[in-house]
Amino acid sequence: MISIVMRNDQRQIILAGTALILGAATAHALLSQSSLEECIRLLIRQTARISVVLFCAAFTASSAHKLFRNSVTKWNLRNRRWIGLSFALSHTVHLLAILALKRIASDFEFESAVLIFGGMAYVFIAAMTATSFDGAVKTMGARRWKLLHKSGMYVLWAVFAVSYLPRAAESPPYIVPAALVVFALVLRIAAYANTRTS
Repeated sequence: MISIVMRNDQRQIILAGTALILGAATAHALLSQSSLEECIRLLIRQTARISVVLFCAAFTASSAHKLFRNSVTKWNLRNRRWIGLSFALSHTVHLLAILALKRIASDFEFESAVLIFGGMAYVFIAAMTATSFDGAVKTMGARRWKLLHKSGMYVLWAVFAVSYLPRAAESPPYIVPAALVVFALVLRIAAYANTRTS
């Protein structure tokens, strides 16, 4: 009974912690920028970086635990659902910031590729979030649930890769998130190869 309560507390802490980080990022953007447009642009960059960290943690949870069995990877795997929901929260704030920028910046336009792939990413985020709760696997069937979540994770990985990898070659601040995205895929491939050989 005590362990169940502790796990529930951890889940609440993960989501509450993410909300606090997002609140701090918003406050920092508001206080550090001289105009509303600059504030929103900074918030877009900040929420994207928060999102990529949370996404990579969820994306590699199973693989990291297969390769490195320790208390950290065990905790990450056990809380993968809540880390994923935290990512959905962060990326929803990211979307709201983009829509706010579209509203106030007359020169801001969506490229067709961004609309297509970004829209697809948010469709998967919505579907994966809606099916992340108890009973979803039973309702959908394990095979369809797994297909949705696995496909969604790789679509989201591709969106982050397209967003960060080209920019990393031009701007140093993008190198770390780009490296994190690449490392996440390498970890998945290594875990798969290890499973096949064993």
